[in-house]
Order: sequence, then structure tokens, then C-alpha cells
Amino acid sequence: MNRTSLFPAAASGIRPAPLSRTGPVTVPVPAAVRFRAACPDCRGRFELAAAALRLAIGATSRTTFYTFTCPECGASVRKPAGERIIELLTGGGVRTLRLHTAL
Repeated sequence: MNRTSLFPAAASGIRPAPLSRTGPVTVPVPAAVRFRAACPDCRGRFELAAAALRLAIGATSRTTFYTFTCPECGASVRKPAGERIIELLTGGGVRTLRLHTAL
């Protein structure tokens, strides 16, 4: 089995230092990422930038949701977020809040 290096070999023979794995890894997300959403109050349909959404991840499905403000009527909207929605929103750069329960 051949081993593949994660770092390209430099022409000068100098190898880059390996990455430190001590914290979360920031993944660059294009600024053009947009999410389709709908308002249950005015029934408007629109696209929102990642900065317009907030994701809260709780201990249960009832406490895991995303929120945004409707750009058409100004209503505050809160919708449940399943596993697929969480994956899409976090991958798209939406700010996330992890909710902890008090013991």
C-alpha cells in the first residue's frame, strides 16, 4: 500500500510543518452561499444569506431549531432543524449556538 503525503513536496527539499489539531478547523465558505426560506406568516418565499440565519442546537429535537427575520413582513421565524438541515446550515457558514442543560 502506498502512503500519500498530505503536503506537496517542495522543490527546494524543505517540507512544511504538519498542521496542529488542537482546535476547531475553520472551513472557508463562499460569501455567495444562500438558503431558500419561507415565512409562515406572510407566505413569502425568498433567499437568505448565511449571516441572516441563526442555528441553535439543543439536547433534543424540540430544542434544535433555526431562526431568521422575514425580509418581507419583519416577522421573527423559528423552525425545527433536523440532522440534514443542521448539516446544510453549518456547512454553509451559518452561526451556531450550542444549548447546554443545567444540572
